[in-house]
Amino acid sequence: MAVFVKRRHDAPRGFFEVEAAGLRWLAVPGGVPVAEPVDVSPSHLSTTRLEAAAPTGAAAEEFGRRLAVTHDAGARHFGVPPDGWDVDGYIGDAALPHALDPVKSWGEFYANLRLQPYLRAAYNQGTLDSHQLQVFEKVCVRLEAGAYDDPSEPPSRIHGDLWSGNVMWCPEGVHLIDPAAHGGHRETDLAMLGLFGLPELDRVLRAYDEAHPLAAEWRHRVGLHRLHPLLVHVVLFGGGYVAQALAAARSYS
Repeated sequence: MAVFVKRRHDAPRGFFEVEAAGLRWLAVPGGVPVAEPVDVSPSHLSTTRLEAAAPTGAAAEEFGRRLAVTHDAGARHFGVPPDGWDVDGYIGDAALPHALDPVKSWGEFYANLRLQPYLRAAYNQGTLDSHQLQVFEKVCVRLEAGAYDDPSEPPSRIHGDLWSGNVMWCPEGVHLIDPAAHGGHRETDLAMLGLFGLPELDRVLRAYDEAHPLAAEWRHRVGLHRLHPLLVHVVLFGGGYVAQALAAARSYS
């Protein structure tokens, strides 16, 4: 069996182990296939080697239908880590807080574990000033007050870092790689798919909506769900992403 090996001798504690746990957790029957973990240690992760192929409309539609199945596998609560993991994880090189105990709502989870940690880090780095910080804090207040909660939407089993670079088009269909898996909102994965562009995105979303009808106003919340990955980019890569994050935040404050 051909394998793909990622190595990093200075990897933070649990860096590869939580990725492997996330891949296993996402591998649900009928869901999107993943790069299957073969071997993992503190300094490496081996997975099945995937062969790249050109995106097609048919593969995009299958991806959309399968992603709905993955999400519908569910999670115990918002912010829960993948099975077999009980501490925080990572999104790229940034720490990703997990909720080990249930939280009251998605809005509370998203404000306190997906926005606030990165706002504090960006402010402490000097990347955000106090006036910019206030814009984001207003969004957090609205989130905690339940302005964007949908009680009918249970926690989904999400990839958590589903930008186009983590969508692998293969001859046998799309596979997922490099997750930051946790219990979250299905709209988060869908919003991230389009953040940096994805081939055949409209067909993916249409097929998803046919498999699991989305809330009528879901497109109005795309920018809200993109705030987390944009703030991660602010922390990791600097001020080049501040304007984009601020523009999105002002729409929800």
